[in-house]
Amino acid sequence: MLLQVSNISKSYGIDVILSDISMQVLERERIGIVGINGAGKSTLLKIIAGELSADSGAIHKSKETKLGYLAQNSGLQSNRTIIEEMRSVFDHLIQAEQELRDLEAQIADPELHANEKRYAEVLERYSRKSDWFREQGGFEMNTRINSVLHGMGFGHFPADTLISSLSGGQKTRLALARILLQAPDLLMLDEPTNYLDIETLTWLESYLRSYPGAIVVVSHDRYFLDAIVQTIVEIERHSAKRYTGNYSRYIELKAAEYESQLKQYEKQQDEISRMEQFVQRNLVRASTTKRAQSRRKALEKMERLDRPAGELKKASFSFEIEKQTGKDVLDVRSLAVVFKKDREPDKLLFQNVSFHLSRGETIALIGPNGIGKSTLLKVLVGELQPAAGNFSWGSNVKLGYYDQEHTGLNPSNTVLEEVWSHYPHLEEVRIRTVLGNFLFSGDDVQKRISSLSGGEKARVSLAKLMLKQANVLILDEPTNHLDLFSKEVLESALLDYEGTLLFISHDRYFLNKMAERIVELSSTGTEHFLGNYDDMLEKKRDLEEARLEALAKQTAAASKGQSAPEAPTAVNSYEAEKQAKREERNRQRKIEQLEQQIAELEQQLSVLELQLADPAVFNDYIRVSEVQAEMEQTKSALQSAYEQWEQLLN
Repeated sequence: MLLQVSNISKSYGIDVILSDISMQVLERERIGIVGINGAGKSTLLKIIAGELSADSGAIHKSKETKLGYLAQNSGLQSNRTIIEEMRSVFDHLIQAEQELRDLEAQIADPELHANEKRYAEVLERYSRKSDWFREQGGFEMNTRINSVLHGMGFGHFPADTLISSLSGGQKTRLALARILLQAPDLLMLDEPTNYLDIETLTWLESYLRSYPGAIVVVSHDRYFLDAIVQTIVEIERHSAKRYTGNYSRYIELKAAEYESQLKQYEKQQDEISRMEQFVQRNLVRASTTKRAQSRRKALEKMERLDRPAGELKKASFSFEIEKQTGKDVLDVRSLAVVFKKDREPDKLLFQNVSFHLSRGETIALIGPNGIGKSTLLKVLVGELQPAAGNFSWGSNVKLGYYDQEHTGLNPSNTVLEEVWSHYPHLEEVRIRTVLGNFLFSGDDVQKRISSLSGGEKARVSLAKLMLKQANVLILDEPTNHLDLFSKEVLESALLDYEGTLLFISHDRYFLNKMAERIVELSSTGTEHFLGNYDDMLEKKRDLEEARLEALAKQTAAASKGQSAPEAPTAVNSYEAEKQAKREERNRQRKIEQLEQQIAELEQQLSVLELQLADPAVFNDYIRVSEVQAEMEQTKSALQSAYEQWEQLLN
């Protein structure tokens, strides 16, 4: 065991944050900590790291355990260059390397050879130091630095780049790179996927899967949690509960746990009701008074179950439209954008960008950080001008734009003022109702925008967007700063949205759930993929395999002096593939609906079977007949649902 957390509690005034939290971390264990924003996840990590004191409880770890902690959005502050900062992690090895060079110089000195005893001592010291240097990874030091810098997106940066010249997001990525190089026994990361593009995220997952130490991570990235962790610790209502498995498994276990607890509670409530009725009916009868008194005593002694806590209150909203657009929503042709900065030459971000958006489509725009995805959206909504190319919106288009920086929010406004000022024709009660759906109730609506957290600002922006009733939504990283529960609500609302959707996201879980088509942006143009993120990966793998196979054939033919076979002409099956993807999505949705129906019917059948075992029922012939008839109807419906389900699977 690397770490033991025992009965930790923390409050701020009357606000309880954590209550009696206990958990343990074993060697090489991967733990994901989840919970809504404000649940206390970051507070717990800070207490473990020693940056905050707990009100009560204790943290136990061995003296040998090296702990590394990276706080959320904690950018690296340093006056050094990138390479100097990364090499400082290995100061002990760099010092040892210098000692080896000094010993090598002594060994090469002819004067030392004259003193055999002194010469033997220097050789022995050199041998010991060299062995230690190798065991500590000294010979792999530069390789490790280069590998981590490349993986974290700094491969193209000059090594002498000053850290002070980097952006906030780059400093955060560099802080993560530094702690990875430190390789502590227990690595604690708070939202490490912030500011990472998909390529960097994929590299980080691969790196962490082979990490030799233990990992405790707070994250709202469901794809990341599924890929990395084997245990979930949920913080809910100030307490912690441990679940074995990744995030998807945790969701299954939590749902099953709730259903089981609800069944036990309802079963006990039925039993209590029957016993209370028996007592009321029989207490006054002389012949049954003793039995009634016995039941009453049993009721008094019964350890009553609490109704299981349902889901925490979460945002509830939907996006509606006033009217439909025309069939053609957006046409982008050969667009190019230049980045202009004072006293610096113009930089071409991208060129030759072309794509088309039709009514009802949901398209994701992806690409590496800095390629210009957000800039492209700003061009499309009229905030910036392109350097070349053109674009045109279709008929009846009403745009709704979500800016990940929330620049449209006035910091001096209250939450109520911010929303109401954009929709002054609405009554205050309507605005307050909408804000209540976004978890702003009571005095919360009087908070200043400037004092809100990232998640709260996101919910204000979404509330304004919902009220706009736009038929085309342009969303820039809409899941940023949202907790896991809010992400699911947003996904549900967007899946039911009848308009057209173009969005940027690095959230691969969100991409998988939402995207019907992916447009990948590069400096030279766009590449198009039908389907979601996993479909795109599969297509890329197929293309790479085909390329390698063609290359192998060309190499083999060249070695035999033959001309390489020509590649077959690609058949343009875009529309057919698009239709196939739509049919597959419809099939999957029907399968999910049938699985839900089957689960409900099986639950009904279980309830009816329990009723037949109830003395109050099986002693009543008429009631037994009614229950059996209902069971037959349920079984028939269940059989029909199973047959439809099997047909869709085949």
